[in-house]
Amino acid sequence: MQTPKEIVAQLDQYVIGQDEAKKAVAVALYNRWRRMQLSEKMQQDITPKNLLMIGPTGVGKTEIARRLAKIVNAPFVKVEATKFTEVGYVGRDVESMIRDLVDVSVQMEEDRQYDQVRGRAEKSANKRLVKLLVPGIKKERRQNTMQDMMNMFTAMQNGENQEPKPEDDEVNDKIKEERMTVADQLAKGLLEQREVTIQMEDSKKTGGMNDMYGQMGIDLGDTLSNIMPKKMVDRTMTVKEAREILVKEESAKLVNHDDIYSAAIKNAQNNGIVFIDEIDKIAAGQKQGSGEVSREGVQRDILPIVEGSTVTTKYGPVDTEHMLFIGSGAFATAKPSDLIAELQGRFPIRVELKDLSEHDFVRILTEPDNALTKQYMALIGADGVKITFTQEAVASIAHIAANVNQTQENIGARRLATILEKLLEDILYEGPDMQMGSIDITEQYVADKVGDIAADQDLSRYIL
Repeated sequence: MQTPKEIVAQLDQYVIGQDEAKKAVAVALYNRWRRMQLSEKMQQDITPKNLLMIGPTGVGKTEIARRLAKIVNAPFVKVEATKFTEVGYVGRDVESMIRDLVDVSVQMEEDRQYDQVRGRAEKSANKRLVKLLVPGIKKERRQNTMQDMMNMFTAMQNGENQEPKPEDDEVNDKIKEERMTVADQLAKGLLEQREVTIQMEDSKKTGGMNDMYGQMGIDLGDTLSNIMPKKMVDRTMTVKEAREILVKEESAKLVNHDDIYSAAIKNAQNNGIVFIDEIDKIAAGQKQGSGEVSREGVQRDILPIVEGSTVTTKYGPVDTEHMLFIGSGAFATAKPSDLIAELQGRFPIRVELKDLSEHDFVRILTEPDNALTKQYMALIGADGVKITFTQEAVASIAHIAANVNQTQENIGARRLATILEKLLEDILYEGPDMQMGSIDITEQYVADKVGDIAADQDLSRYIL
């Protein structure tokens, strides 16, 4: 397990600033490892210290939580509190967040166990590919069995001796030879782009009714598949694509799915992270109209899940007591104290994320591994056009973003994406047809493309 300092160092590669929030989530995560080192009795008494992130949109709340889960390879799900409705009303059941988390955990565990058997699965998949690329004649002979019998009886009636055709053995030998050649070519990777037709299960979902049963922890799809024959469809694709599908099918035969579900549930219970965004939107505030009462009902439905309860899923019962919950919201029109007291108590760690400054924008544009400027340079580079951003241009973009956020609604770092998209729209459009090898994005270029728009409040409101 990585130490809190190591976790923060990795978060620094993707999220600029917000040191207090990074430290808080790193400690909360590391405390889970500490808990697992204790006796089983003590483990049961120690519950996660859930966090409440407070700050405007676009300052890194979601990114911190998402990156945190990736760093420790933990099941992670993001939900919006406003999507849930009180029990008895039409809408998503609050328990669905736990079912979504378990689905993610099952997929992670399935991928992990499939990786362990991939070598054996790939061998079996290649054998199937060989047979698909060089089909045998058994099926054809079965179809012609009745005709062969009739021919035999006709020959006997005519007093002819019906000997087996010698070419049958020659064809079999030929198929065997062809398959050996194809197997060798497959092993050398010479047939990756060749097309092959495979039969696979129809991936169409049953839709509405299945979704409704899914919210009750019932997998209608699995239930029906046990009593109904599977619908198979033919799909034509490259050998490379077909191999992955066949490898997955073969892997499924080599693992124990009950073990996968058991391990996934355990992982979700002990390491799962549920990020509840817009939690401030379900705070009742001062008014007590019908809408506020309904929002308070959602809080009361969420409370037992955060406190620790058992949720029924299609993989089995799941205990939420030791999951980590991260609440998030701007709290512009409401305060954390507007949440019901019991829910407030379940989010003991409060972290306030600060507004991003112009200097932060410069760093966001250049420092992270996934910086926007690097993304656009790679995208446009796919057309053979090399673009570079001068330091002055980056500073100008950051300045415009900060000013627009002050004069319009503050959407944080998301403003950078809208400005860059407008700034580079001509290059993105003309890139595939351009003959130029490289373009420098200078301060003047920024001024020409977005300077006037940023200066006009009416235009910037709609464009930037």
